[in-house]
Amino acid sequence: MSDENQEAPADRYRAPALDKGLDILEVLADQARGLTRAEIVKAMGLSPSQIYRMLERLVARGYVTRIEGGDRYALTMRLYLLATRHPPLRRLVAQAQPLMDDFARDLRQSCHLVVPEQGTGIVVAQASPTGHWEFRARIGGQVGLFTTGSGLALLAFQKPERILQTLGLWGVSSAERQLRAVAAHLATVREQGARVEPSGQLVGVTDLSVPVFGPGDEAIAVLTCAYIEHPEVQRDESREHALAALKRLSAELSGSDAAI
Repeated sequence: MSDENQEAPADRYRAPALDKGLDILEVLADQARGLTRAEIVKAMGLSPSQIYRMLERLVARGYVTRIEGGDRYALTMRLYLLATRHPPLRRLVAQAQPLMDDFARDLRQSCHLVVPEQGTGIVVAQASPTGHWEFRARIGGQVGLFTTGSGLALLAFQKPERILQTLGLWGVSSAERQLRAVAAHLATVREQGARVEPSGQLVGVTDLSVPVFGPGDEAIAVLTCAYIEHPEVQRDESREHALAALKRLSAELSGSDAAI
């Protein structure tokens, strides 16, 4: 057999320009605060001329952006947005919706599902009770990662040793100060397995937030019930019942193929 026929399939069909573009994306994916062009050149072991045009094309196509006055390059959320068109997110929502509808009907409380996107959390599914009163989160609505129950729960159930990298992938850079401010709170939430706190947006509402785990034992989504008290039901008993039901719903999603 000739040497040509023995060539590995991965090396047989080479596309150097494509490889350089993918290498740039992979290098930047590991950097929450981006890299300068010189740092990219050093990391890839190539000359500036070999990556200049490729880097500029990635900027032009929206996969990479310039930050800090144009001196540094970082990934945008374009790759993430492309990935969310992939069936796993649709499967997660499709499996979550009927379970959330059952929760809302049985507990007479609304709930919503939040995933990280573009530096925030975004509501991708919502369920309402059948009664007259509810708190409703709008599908497509954005929630702050550091200012809402859903956002803080998403942060709490990431691996602490790599949370800055995770935030970089979510489109958040320079978050050290914000993380320090909430570090103790995130540790308490992790220990409790849920976040139960008064809403920061509405008086009289208690946020019950539980994680939906992916294969890497990190939260890929959060289920939140904006708990509203019903006067005919004892508060503590009803709220604990709702939290337990929300945890069962989360466990069912976390243990399913939809959470991949």
